Amino acid sequence: MMYMPTWKSVLIIGICLLGVILCIPNFFTQQQLEKFPDFVPSRQIGLGLDLKGGAHFLLEVGIGPVMQERLASLADTVRGELRREQIRFREVEPQGETVVGALREASDMQRALEIVRRSEQGIEVTSSGDTFRIVFTPQAITQRKTQILEQSIEILRRRVDESGTKEPTIVRQGDDRILLQLPGVDDTGPIKAVIGKTAKLEFRLINENVPPGSPTIPPNSEILEGVDRSAGGEVGRYVVFKRIVVGGESLTDAQPTNDRGQWIVSFKFDSSGGRRFCQATTDNVQRRLAIVLDNQVISAPVVQSPICGGAGIITGQFTVESATELALLLRAGALPASLTFIEERTVGPELGADSIEAGELATLVGSVLVVVLMIACYGMFGVIAIIALFFNLVWVFAAMSVLGASLTLPGIAGIVLTVGMSVDANVLIYERVREEVRIGRSPISALDAGYDRAMSSIIDGNLTTLIAGIILFSMGSGPIRGFAVTLSLGIIVSMFTAIMLTRMILIHWLRWKRPAALNI
Repeated sequence: MMYMPTWKSVLIIGICLLGVILCIPNFFTQQQLEKFPDFVPSRQIGLGLDLKGGAHFLLEVGIGPVMQERLASLADTVRGELRREQIRFREVEPQGETVVGALREASDMQRALEIVRRSEQGIEVTSSGDTFRIVFTPQAITQRKTQILEQSIEILRRRVDESGTKEPTIVRQGDDRILLQLPGVDDTGPIKAVIGKTAKLEFRLINENVPPGSPTIPPNSEILEGVDRSAGGEVGRYVVFKRIVVGGESLTDAQPTNDRGQWIVSFKFDSSGGRRFCQATTDNVQRRLAIVLDNQVISAPVVQSPICGGAGIITGQFTVESATELALLLRAGALPASLTFIEERTVGPELGADSIEAGELATLVGSVLVVVLMIACYGMFGVIAIIALFFNLVWVFAAMSVLGASLTLPGIAGIVLTVGMSVDANVLIYERVREEVRIGRSPISALDAGYDRAMSSIIDGNLTTLIAGIILFSMGSGPIRGFAVTLSLGIIVSMFTAIMLTRMILIHWLRWKRPAALNI
């Protein structure tokens, strides 16, 4: 029946007015919005890289060195396990993409292989005589590469977001590359400085039994250079154990702090890292502990007493800027691998302005043609469909504002397509009403039958398009997602405006005019 209770009409009108209110902030500048009361909506649609301009980077992830570090760590683990089981060996060292070990007694090989195989998952071990070789399985290598890329993407996202850049596009490309797009960024220098640093923090013990100038360095140690700020800026080389006491992955927070006029970086560990740090400082009182950042020693203080409680500080000749930057890098997390900029370009706002102008023109021309066609074909009913189209566009922009979505050039194409598709439901309804009028139904009966019998076709058509939009959003990236967002929002909103809104208007028109026949 063509009947609608008053409460439902009020609700529909309220939803339409809410869309207008949420859409209005897009017609004001940010400075004007700051003068509005706090309760007034102020969220605006962001502009993508192709409209606003910005920076485009293609980064290559240095996976090779990470795999070499993993081999070195595996060799160190195997050496420790063999010593624990009192199996004598001549060497256990990484060579290329393998770890090669040589035992002093070939008779210990079977027992050594059992120990090696349980030392780490995802490895293959072969032996010949008194020598064994360890390699990672292809599945373990692929899994590790995927983990490195995913971790790099997540850490990049946290760094860029915390720097104040909105709506970055960060996606994987190929096996070892990351695409990064930052809308609205003109000066790429500060961003590159933050992105390019690995900020790999490690705490390692100094090997005080070996002087830095020694011609032979034990396999369990290495020489690192750095400036010990805690020792008055002493520049030199340090022999440090390869074993990491606590790594930066155990950090939960890092903040710049002013301590009696000196800037320091305070940090906190998680429960596991705090226990390891406490145990290490308890066992090594009066020994030097190196704080290593990006393979450089930045401090090598003497442990005066056990440091428990899960917190510590990094001292040095920091300024407020350098302390803030270091805290940001540590807080965001250490990049698991180095990043190399292999492509960089900027998109100027002039190109974006041209794209916006072209998009506005396309939307205007499309809308005018749809308006002319609907009025020419359906008269007054076409006008009602145009009212629904207006509120459809209003709610698309309102939803994008609330969600904080970015409008891209393909997104504008999605809006233009939405303009045509949003009246599709009304076309189906009106054509069905025409058929009912031809067979002699009354106006109320014809409209009621038109809405009811066109509903299945409307749901099928819109649902299939919505599924395509969801797939584009879930599997696509960047501009493809922008198109999918505007298209999907337009489809969802059109189900409300083309059915509920037009039905409400026609019900009140029937009560007001009480026509004897429908001119449609």
